[in-house]
Amino acid sequence: MDRSEIAFEVNGAAVSVSVPPVRRLSQVLRDELRLTGTKVGCDAGDCGACTVLVDGDPVCACLMPAASVAGASVTTVEGLANGRLSALQASFLEHGAAQCGICTPGLLMAATALLERNPTPSEVETQDALGGVLCRCTGYRKIVAAVMQASQHMNSVDLRLPEAGHAVGASPIRLDGVPKVTGDEKFGGDSFPSDALAVLVVRSPHYHARFSFGDLDAWSKAHPGIAGVFTAADIPGHNCFGVIGPFADQPALADGFARLRGEAVALVAGEREAILDLDLTDLPIAWTELPHMLQPREAKADGAALIHPHRPANLLTSGYVERGDPDGALAGAAVTVSGTIETSFVEHAYIEPEAGYAYMDGDTLVVVACTQAPYMDRDDTAKVLGLAVDKVRIVPTATGGGFGSKLDVSLQPLIGLVAMKTGRPAALAYTRNESMMSTTKRHPAEMKATIGADAEGRVIGMVFEGDFNTGAYASWGPTVANRVPVHASGPYFTPNYRATGYAIHTNGPIAGAFRGFGVPQATIMQETLYDELAAKLGMDRLDFRLKNCLRNGYETVTGQRLESGVGIGECLEQLKPHWARALADAEVFNAAHTASKRGVGVASCWYGCGNTSLPNPSTIKVGISAAGDVVLHQGAVDIGQGSNTVISQICADALGLPLASFKLKSADTAITPDAGKTSASRQTFVTGKAAEKAGRALREKILRFANVSEQATIVLDGAGISIREGDAARRIDLAALKADADGFVFVAEETYDPPTLPLDAKGQGKPYAVYGYGAQIAELEVDLKLGTVKLIKITAAHDVGKAINPVLVEGQIEGGIAQGIGMALMEEYIPGRTENLHDYLIPTIGDVPPIEHILVEVPDPEGPFGAKGLGEHVLIPTAPAILNAIRHATGVLVAKVPATPSRILAAIREKEARR
Repeated sequence: MDRSEIAFEVNGAAVSVSVPPVRRLSQVLRDELRLTGTKVGCDAGDCGACTVLVDGDPVCACLMPAASVAGASVTTVEGLANGRLSALQASFLEHGAAQCGICTPGLLMAATALLERNPTPSEVETQDALGGVLCRCTGYRKIVAAVMQASQHMNSVDLRLPEAGHAVGASPIRLDGVPKVTGDEKFGGDSFPSDALAVLVVRSPHYHARFSFGDLDAWSKAHPGIAGVFTAADIPGHNCFGVIGPFADQPALADGFARLRGEAVALVAGEREAILDLDLTDLPIAWTELPHMLQPREAKADGAALIHPHRPANLLTSGYVERGDPDGALAGAAVTVSGTIETSFVEHAYIEPEAGYAYMDGDTLVVVACTQAPYMDRDDTAKVLGLAVDKVRIVPTATGGGFGSKLDVSLQPLIGLVAMKTGRPAALAYTRNESMMSTTKRHPAEMKATIGADAEGRVIGMVFEGDFNTGAYASWGPTVANRVPVHASGPYFTPNYRATGYAIHTNGPIAGAFRGFGVPQATIMQETLYDELAAKLGMDRLDFRLKNCLRNGYETVTGQRLESGVGIGECLEQLKPHWARALADAEVFNAAHTASKRGVGVASCWYGCGNTSLPNPSTIKVGISAAGDVVLHQGAVDIGQGSNTVISQICADALGLPLASFKLKSADTAITPDAGKTSASRQTFVTGKAAEKAGRALREKILRFANVSEQATIVLDGAGISIREGDAARRIDLAALKADADGFVFVAEETYDPPTLPLDAKGQGKPYAVYGYGAQIAELEVDLKLGTVKLIKITAAHDVGKAINPVLVEGQIEGGIAQGIGMALMEEYIPGRTENLHDYLIPTIGDVPPIEHILVEVPDPEGPFGAKGLGEHVLIPTAPAILNAIRHATGVLVAKVPATPSRILAAIREKEARR
């Protein structure tokens, strides 16, 4: 493509670039000028992550051709600080408005333009100005607060960290926060080597098809700059991966036939400019489309073709829990209710598409990429590429959201293959379309259940059954099938119970991990039936839940006795005054309005932290160097939830040294011990417990060396440690001690694995060591003519055991609620139709109402300082609370989620037709 010399100004400096005039400004900034603070999430103007200022006005850099900025002044996020943080950047840090950080630059730029015009904007003005920038992590509320209060900052932020013994329970700014607001944070696509080959993935356009290749070598030679085309035949190892070893079934590159639309079948590697201009329409590949099945009912039908020959009836696996005599209990119940609910595929929609690069370091393959599970990536990449695990190194970048989908390998073995075959670094960043087409989704579910209660309103029995569409490959289908039956009762005492979860193969998208592993779907079924039961019994809906909720000493549906730490009752009690106020407000509103009606809904949740009845260890290493540095090897990947900060806070207080003394070595399979995957609400609990143990063990070593008791205090004093106990004091000269290979003179490495027990044939056992609990109230208005829903407020009470960092806890609650809103009202991934952020709707800044969070702290003795997990829990009650509120407003339950306006209207009309 012809090039032009284009001169303009960036962040106050004159620049000139030689690029095609139509080259995107975002590409020019990132690839030519290496200003990678400008992020690319969609290349379509849908996400706003690439927002920059051109002559002071916010624009999407992905939509602006380079020629359009000739002579203009461009400001990127790197230009905001000018040696010190802007007031807006400082406000973002103080409010915890940056979580994963991938959308933060775009939000900062849009907000900067607003504040230049209006230093004290209202909430509506802030929402209007930032409405074009999507965030998937925060729930927007802290972003709005940060912008509105930016004028209160004097271009500074309090970077002081808590003193020794005061880190847990404090809310210092994120330890990794400053790079997120300055644009210095490096995500998967931000540090590609200049000499890296660019990689394109050829994907199946069909749900099910055979394919064959022609002369790929001749095709490569006919295209200048192409280094080669690689297929399954080039894979040197076992062309199969999967997150759960016994179920692994997915090829890195399909071999001869594809089982789903978007499946990778070949790689094209070449020079960056050649790849940018490449047209793949003449690639010699022939397709034969085959019949496909997208619904579990088709895949289960007699005579249905098998997607995997060794899995009869297209059943991947099933989970089962039975306790007591549920059929007898339901037969003798005073009141029973039954229902069905269907949910949809939900897209993770993280703003950072998958990206990374690979290179050979001697005989070791190094993969630098966004991920939630570096050690799992290492093992699967090694298997596929025929390498020993110690010859693969995974170096996680900052991860711009994950929510479960970045647990599965995606590009890691692909770029690794190209690097191995060519000897050159290989880089790949998924487009938004291929990310949404090829990566995992939340399982759609078709569920039915019956629940019965006695005349006093106590639940006595429940039967649940659900088919979960796991798509073409296993991914986390077994986890969903086994976790759902454990949780489908909700956090309520249910003495007679049977639940079955089936993971069914189809040719649809691969369904994997997504914040809750099937529990959000099951909770919709259970909580909507609880409202029906309360109505039949003539009981208040909140009182009915309080009457039946689990308490200390109760047994769960798996027979696990919960001795302590059960906080659901406290959560519901905390909601009582809010419930009374909301119902009264709704009654007043409804008396005065006919075109729209207000509804109030409530729902609860519980969630077991960590793996279900399986080993789930995390290991943490912390040491003190001869120079007096405290180095924390922290291998838990921070995908925005704050584990870098929270785990450091825990370790600091356990060790008895100030947080400011710590230096972090983040996840890297060559450096940090395995802290396990970032999923299942396990990092604060499991890795946090390992960090607490490691901190205490290191403290004990120092005190023993000094021959003092546990009551002594330790203080880092340059290259020494001062120890005081009462009036006695001594100093350890660290430089005089022998250091180990890592340079540590004192070091401790500890592992924690939660105590669980296997489930027997009836699902009885101890699947989790710790559960978290929560309950939420949703207030909303429904337009009875349009079917639209306006959210008024959500009140969320969550038992976190101990809020290690309250601001981060609030951020997790708000972010989870935003995703729950999407699941309830708008998010429905339809293969082939909603593979971008324009057609697939996620909540925007105007869709999330005020959220009141109530932090309940019922400590669990297993958790570090009593803490429990939180990440999954906060999403689970939101959708059922919203659906119950819609029913309260309209008298109808929408049984197909999301509850879109058309579905709400259809349910209202059906109800009216029955009158």
